Formats: sequence, C-alpha cells, structure tokens
Amino acid sequence: MLVLKVIHLIVALGVIAGILLQSGKSAGLSGVIDGGATTIFGKKKGLDEKLSLFTTVAAIIFMITSLALAII
Repeated sequence: MLVLKVIHLIVALGVIAGILLQSGKSAGLSGVIDGGATTIFGKKKGLDEKLSLFTTVAAIIFMITSLALAII
C-alpha cells in the first residue's frame, strides 16, 4: 500500500508538470503580442503532441491509482 501511495504521488506530480508545461492556444495576451506569427512560422508541434500524450497517460494512471487507493 505504501508503494501505491508513492506511485500515486509521483504520477500526481507528473500530471501537474505536464499541464503546466503545455502551451496555450494563443488566446489572451500572448496571442495579441505575437500577432499570430506562430501560425506563420510554426510551433514545435511534435513536442506539444508528445507532452499532451504524456499528460493523458499520466492522468489515466492517476485515476487508476486513485481508484485502487479508494478501494483499499
């Protein structure tokens, strides 16, 4: 049970880091400053897609460990 709690904590930190590292949708002040230049020159789509996949997998693992801890 202690091992499951440690895994849960590590995955929770991974979810938080994954969410904070994702780039925004160019809405708000950052989209106004660059004037949409990122759509012309392109962004690092590969990195964004990998980060999104990591966050999704981490969130799924987080839900599974949460359910396991609730059942135990």
